[in-house]
Amino acid sequence: MRALLIEDDSTVCNFITKGLEEQGYSVDMANDGQEGMKKATTETYDVMIIDRMLPSIDGLTIIKAVRAAGNNTPAIVLSALGEVDDRVKGLKAGGDDYLVKPFAFSELLARIEAIIRRSEFSSEVVTELSVGDLNMNLLSRKVSRDGQKIDLQSREFKLLEYLVRNQGQVVTRTMLLENVWNYHFDPQTNVIDVHISRLRSKIDKDFDPPLIRTVRGAGYIIEA
Repeated sequence: MRALLIEDDSTVCNFITKGLEEQGYSVDMANDGQEGMKKATTETYDVMIIDRMLPSIDGLTIIKAVRAAGNNTPAIVLSALGEVDDRVKGLKAGGDDYLVKPFAFSELLARIEAIIRRSEFSSEVVTELSVGDLNMNLLSRKVSRDGQKIDLQSREFKLLEYLVRNQGQVVTRTMLLENVWNYHFDPQTNVIDVHISRLRSKIDKDFDPPLIRTVRGAGYIIEA
């Protein structure tokens, strides 16, 4: 699952990002309204978590712009403003839920899962992925191939999800570092090679044909 978090409080931002990544989400962050508006209107996400009071452009304006563009990605508004009128304004602006600060991460996660379930029949939200006889359920986080259950660690699941979302296309080392590890630089480690090797041992070793292929000098590709 890919989430967009627009939040100017670094402590809250790190708290949410860490929690979501531990649950297997890939998180894009924006620290002000202008950057958040650009990401929300030009990229595709499964869920957006948007602080109401932001520098440059407020959160409700971002949600209104996204909805005006026909984008129905589920959105949760975060705010210290918790009066009934405040919550109503957030929902009328196009928010799917409204969570008052401070909050427990477990509640935020439950609300994210709930709005994704409610939207699972929308073409904007993908809850299952497949390539060949490999199937992934993004909500239950279950993976199977040819009907056989495959247990993946959190990072392996994120790596496989990114590959499958881009099936048939070569994904580069840079793309994997940015979207699976959230590194915007190359740490010069073999972390990708190690995880690809582990993933292959689980989804390809005992099955035919192999799905993951190395494109020498370019990256990796997954296809049936």
